[in-house]
Amino acid sequence: MAGDRIADITEGDHIPAGATDCQGDILLPGLVELHTDNLERHLEPRPAVKMPHIPAILAHDGELASAGITTVFDALRAGSVTQPGGTYKKYARAVATEILGLRAAGCLRARHLIHVRAEICSETLLAELDEFTDLDHVGLVSVMDHTPGQRQFHDMDKLRTYYTGKYAMTDGAFDTFVAERTDLGARVRAAHETAAIAAAQRLGATLASHDDTTTAHVDRSAALGIRLAEFPTTYEAAEACRDRGIKIIMGAPNLIRGASHSGNVSATKLAEAGLLDVISSDYAPSLLLASAFRLSAMWGDLPRAIRTVTATPATATGLTDRGVLAQGAVADMIRVKLLGDTPVVRAVWRGGDRIG
Repeated sequence: MAGDRIADITEGDHIPAGATDCQGDILLPGLVELHTDNLERHLEPRPAVKMPHIPAILAHDGELASAGITTVFDALRAGSVTQPGGTYKKYARAVATEILGLRAAGCLRARHLIHVRAEICSETLLAELDEFTDLDHVGLVSVMDHTPGQRQFHDMDKLRTYYTGKYAMTDGAFDTFVAERTDLGARVRAAHETAAIAAAQRLGATLASHDDTTTAHVDRSAALGIRLAEFPTTYEAAEACRDRGIKIIMGAPNLIRGASHSGNVSATKLAEAGLLDVISSDYAPSLLLASAFRLSAMWGDLPRAIRTVTATPATATGLTDRGVLAQGAVADMIRVKLLGDTPVVRAVWRGGDRIG
């Protein structure tokens, strides 16, 4: 390493002076995380329990670094609901400002970029998108629609179970919620979708879809120029993504558990069918590396598996200087020991500096 770059890679039995002996451990590129809700868990560790933002961001950052994640797109939802019973409150702009302030002050271990999750079923999306500029390091904009009856929420029985359980809604309150949100989604969908696409173009960000469920959803994504699909919920949608050249992101918890917690398609099933390109830790950073080694065992191909958490997410979002161990790439690396089948991160470097 020289400065923050990989200066040279040589093979042979000559050991340069000052070299680090990795004692048979595996040296990998730093992991690249495109979609994580982990920050929200630190911001609100219990329902309605709000934490100060700066300590929450620092705790989130430290957790990512310890898991070998050296580049992260922090997922922040833009688009709020202010009507009675609204569960979406505005927070994206404020938290992004704090992340960027910590980044500028050199207080973060990982490299942080912003992932704006544009919620179609909301009242304030247009105004919230307008608050972001090309100075905000927005690298990814995803178009998501949580209108009842749409995409991930197409199964109303499962949605009822989710909301009556998580938010303690009565059946009557749930019915009112569904009617209000369904009306809202119908009124704003076209305008909000257009605004999200325009925002991605204005910000120079990669555009992604979210929770594609049908071939029609994927056809719509392809028509909009989307080339990255977050968490397709069905085998049908994943096949359609592959046919249309759209890369498929699935969640590490789904892969490790062998099933989706919400009844969607299994990431394992997609991986076995060759319908998986990128793994995201989603809400569990420690599972990102574990999922890559799970794929390695499944595919019998460690380099292919590691690319799902390094090179492929990097290139899919235009980051051509990382995700690989190559001369000239940024010196983001992790040292990994295998404890049985479990990978253990023993050291992390960002730009040649030890951060974990």
